[in-house]
Amino acid sequence: MSRLLIVDDEPAIGWSLRELLVDQGHAVEVASSVEAALDVCRPFAPDAILLDVRLPGRDGLSAIPDLRDSARDAPVIVMTAFGDLDTAVRAVKAGAFDYLVKPFDLDRVSAVVARALADRATAGRPAAPAHAPGSEAALIGASAPMQEVFKQIALVAATDLPVLITGATGTGKELAARAIHAHSGRRDRPFVATSLAALAPGIVERELFGHVRGAFTGATADRPGLFELAAGGTIFLDEIGDAPTDVQVKLLRTLESREVTRVGSVAPQAADVRVIAATNRDLGEAVAAGRFRSDLHHRLRVFPIQMPTLAERPDDIEPLALHFLARHAAALPQATAAPAPTPEFLAALCARPWSGNVRELKHAVEYAAVMARGGMLRPEHLPAVRPAPGPGRPLDTAAAAVGVAVKEWAAAARLAFGELPEPDLHHRAVDLLEATLLREALAHTGGNRTAAAKLLGLDRATLRTKLRLLGIDD
Repeated sequence: MSRLLIVDDEPAIGWSLRELLVDQGHAVEVASSVEAALDVCRPFAPDAILLDVRLPGRDGLSAIPDLRDSARDAPVIVMTAFGDLDTAVRAVKAGAFDYLVKPFDLDRVSAVVARALADRATAGRPAAPAHAPGSEAALIGASAPMQEVFKQIALVAATDLPVLITGATGTGKELAARAIHAHSGRRDRPFVATSLAALAPGIVERELFGHVRGAFTGATADRPGLFELAAGGTIFLDEIGDAPTDVQVKLLRTLESREVTRVGSVAPQAADVRVIAATNRDLGEAVAAGRFRSDLHHRLRVFPIQMPTLAERPDDIEPLALHFLARHAAALPQATAAPAPTPEFLAALCARPWSGNVRELKHAVEYAAVMARGGMLRPEHLPAVRPAPGPGRPLDTAAAAVGVAVKEWAAAARLAFGELPEPDLHHRAVDLLEATLLREALAHTGGNRTAAAKLLGLDRATLRTKLRLLGIDD
């Protein structure tokens, strides 16, 4: 039997967590403040602590070191209803084992508590930061997928591990890279970003590693590369999947030896640089097709982070829009309040597909702010929805198939509502329509999942997950 301490000032939460954990065989005490928790720690000696962030009096995160001291370094699981990147970083830096976002999934609570108890014997305390990180990163989101991203950033920022950030175009991969750098020990050194897709194949090597005088025609002087310019800091290699084969070899050598050699030179130089790479491609497929080195893939993918699409985090659309409106107003020559969105405007935002993800949302909101000319934001201020790309509107047949499915399901729904409503009718209808759309997309692309994902505005991993959940074969 393990001893658990719950620190939360909401009686209903304390009671429900206590009931859950007592039923699992644990001894549980509940405290409503940090001061009360410290009083309980000494005689009770908890094996793990579940700690709320916002408490009367002292803040929960600031009390983590004292609670751990009083409870013999018991793992602390932070609980919060206001999960963001700063909270995640503060929690990890203060020595929290993990954190949970309210409202809770009780199975998730049980799993995290079990893992904390199992890992206690070997868990070490993270070192305290030299100073609190700034607020350079602008990742916004309170949804569960973004909470997972925040947690991963908080965990990996304190290390020098290479990171591979994947996700569809416009999901914020560079923002995630900048957040990792901003919360790392390298925050005071350069952050150098480049997109390999924007560089001509013949100059990628020279840009990354530099060159010496006479290395090629026109090389009239020595020139440092981006790795040298990022010395002591972080280099962000966007669109890593576009790296030429010869550059992949040199990147692998740099990662393994922590040295760079300028083009035309045989003298290597030390490269104290943290590498973060990103791609919207499936590198696993590129490896299988022989376009990307498997050893470089494994070396970059030491700590992978998958950025969710906006479709996977619809609850973040409104806070993102308000954030972009505030930034737009702040950038104007004269101090101006952010234009106020109407409920209809926000509803229109949530109804759009946003195949371009957060980047497309940002541009649409800024466009609307200009069109509104200082007035209330309304749906008509948004840019027109672009038609599906490709010759002959390739999803016309899918739209027709979905229309048929809608009519069939509507008839079934009328029958159901005429008698007794079927359980979970809404979810069954959504699954039917989505399954129809996915089947039509796969049929149009001949079963090519990558092409189907691009057609639908999804990343391949998301499409694969949806197909598995809906039980669809190619």
